[in-house]
Amino acid sequence: MKWETGNVTRRAHVSRFTFHVFFLASLLVSAAFAASVDSKKGELQDLKGRIEALRRDMAAAEESKTYAADQLRETESAISNANRRLHELGAERTDLKSQLAELDAQSQRLDRQTGMQQNQLARLLNRQFVGGDSDALKLLLSGHDPNQAARDKYFLTKLSRSKADLIQQLHAVADEKKRLADAARERQAQLAEIERRQQESRAQLLERKKQRLTTLAAIADRLKAQRREISTLRRDEQRLGRLIEGLARIAAKKKSGPKTGARGPAAATSPKVKSHDPGNVGGAFAALRGQLRLPVKGTIAGRFGSPRAEGGASWKGVFIRAAEGVEVKAVAGGAVVFADWLRGFGNLLIIDHGDDFLSVYGNNESLLAAVGASVKGGESVATVGNSGGNPDSGLYFELRHRGQPFDPLKWARN
Repeated sequence: MKWETGNVTRRAHVSRFTFHVFFLASLLVSAAFAASVDSKKGELQDLKGRIEALRRDMAAAEESKTYAADQLRETESAISNANRRLHELGAERTDLKSQLAELDAQSQRLDRQTGMQQNQLARLLNRQFVGGDSDALKLLLSGHDPNQAARDKYFLTKLSRSKADLIQQLHAVADEKKRLADAARERQAQLAEIERRQQESRAQLLERKKQRLTTLAAIADRLKAQRREISTLRRDEQRLGRLIEGLARIAAKKKSGPKTGARGPAAATSPKVKSHDPGNVGGAFAALRGQLRLPVKGTIAGRFGSPRAEGGASWKGVFIRAAEGVEVKAVAGGAVVFADWLRGFGNLLIIDHGDDFLSVYGNNESLLAAVGASVKGGESVATVGNSGGNPDSGLYFELRHRGQPFDPLKWARN
């Protein structure tokens, strides 16, 4: 009995000590995490502000909106936003379901813990009241050895404390089960709200797609004629070049600070690309040479360096025909530095992989990743489409190093 009583008492003390340590550690971690989150939010807002300023500067430099494809910008951007919201809501829904499963698992663990504690308490009561153990008053009046009586009284006191601790723990478990039940009800309500918003977003998406089809039908002839103009293709290439050059300057300013005025890697607006190859450049991205997976599976319809069907220009990347809605995967880990509509490329996403490497994904139906997001290789960042006035559904894909495009197929896995 003494051995069992001692063990029960030690377990109760350890449980209380562990709780206090965990509570204090949680406070410290929470404070540090909050400071880190605030810092990262500030950096992200600064990055978004600089990229938005770059976009406005480029728009101001453009000639008046005489391009037919510009009439698609609003609806295609809206379609992208609606799809991204659906994607985010789907992720939230999955996360909530996971939380509900974890709450259920915690509730089951508490049930088992309650059963064990109740059994332990029952054994203690049985030892004291059924097994014939005496209470403190009987020991004092029994006339037995006073020293033995004192020892027995000490252990009886310990036993009583152990019972009190177990009862307190049972109350705490009951409170925790109530908290879990409340949390589960809250998650269920959140899940119902998400499903309602998903239905609304789907309805908005269908409406935007109808608007886009109407606009396309109205501008089809002008769009086709303008795509055949050599000057249009060249201006599209130069526009992307200026964008990448601006992004390089932003990246350089972020690394070296605003006072240095240092420029990033040079990025020519009309690069001569056929002979460019990063060669033996070091770094994590360069190590993937020959191992990269293309962002989508499909038919290569336009190859790097080959003449475009419209004439007067060559491909600076590859065009991969694929069905609308197919997910576009990041070719490697990195940070999203651009996610917006750009004339000539529709819904465009650019990922910075470090060491002056960029990957470019154009003509998407939707952009699933936002500026500042960290993405992993193989993560879905967009969905295939034909935004920007492209007649074919597919992905326009480029790889660039120091602003210069190079052949993605030479770096892709065979």
